[in-house]
Amino acid sequence: MTKPKNDTLLRALLRQPVEYTPVWLMRQAGRYLSEYNETRARAGDFLSLCKNPDFATEVTMQPLARFPLDAAILFSDILTIPDAMGLGLYFSEGEGPRFKHPLREEQEIRALKIPDPGSDLRYVMDAVTQIRKTLDNQVPLIGFSGSPFTLACYMVEGRGSSDFRHIKTMLYQRPELLHHILDINAQAVTAYLNAQIEAGAQAVMIFDTWGGALSHAAYPEFSLGYMQRILAGLKREHDGVRIPSVVFTKGGGLWLEKIADIGCDAVGLDWTVDIGEARRRVGDKVALQGNLDPFILFAEPETITVEVGKILASFGSGNGHVFNLGHGISQFTPPESAAALVEAVHTLSRPYHQA
Repeated sequence: MTKPKNDTLLRALLRQPVEYTPVWLMRQAGRYLSEYNETRARAGDFLSLCKNPDFATEVTMQPLARFPLDAAILFSDILTIPDAMGLGLYFSEGEGPRFKHPLREEQEIRALKIPDPGSDLRYVMDAVTQIRKTLDNQVPLIGFSGSPFTLACYMVEGRGSSDFRHIKTMLYQRPELLHHILDINAQAVTAYLNAQIEAGAQAVMIFDTWGGALSHAAYPEFSLGYMQRILAGLKREHDGVRIPSVVFTKGGGLWLEKIADIGCDAVGLDWTVDIGEARRRVGDKVALQGNLDPFILFAEPETITVEVGKILASFGSGNGHVFNLGHGISQFTPPESAAALVEAVHTLSRPYHQA
């Protein structure tokens, strides 16, 4: 596998020397870009956009045409796996993802099957291969999946939730059923990410969006442990090249040391964590990714620059930092703000990497 011309992100994830802090944005291909909205309109709906490799490639490339980002991330959705399990994913305008067949009955849970990435999720692998070809080794491509627990939240609730009543009831009343779902999900995510690596992904990320909703006692058992199993089964190299891994638990600041111990190369941080304190806690084990509050991008460019500077200064000199937002970019973000962010990171970070 030929390494990208700009491999700064890969080196940073492996805590190797870099000339500046690399930056990419969660949801960098999205509704804040007018060209994305035009492509989505041509596709017809969000799922059609995800399931067509030509459209997925087109929108993956759009932010790179606007901003000098240091990585592309596969355009897809975390819910492709449960959709391939037959739960009937659909999107209601303004209401987010929903499933026609949420998991509530034991018989349905016991009948869950692990999708075959090469057939059931072939459209994702085709997109990865096509995006890599289109990138022409300019920057690396990140593949991703939802965590087993986050997937289970949607699978059991049937949609996003503010209180996770159904899955938490299952967790405390029938934990063996939830563990069965999580076991199936962990096997599915491992196979899915390995297939993405084989198709051309050069780094992978696990999005544990809802792990932070768990209690202090429940998180290691119902979220972290299953991500550790995935990491143990991931391909660490492909074609002789190291494939870094990132784990991001939103709301996971309490468990940074535990996350850093499960075998990932980097830990993602949301905006509630001071990155300098996180580095003191775990920086000798893993790289750190993050962690600007996405809503700072509604401020003036001068303020964005100041806030970027605060995070860079908090992390301090040395390697092992990938700059990102603390969660996904808002659809209402002015593109000019994203441009100001990328420029500020590239400009202000260089002094922190001088030998």
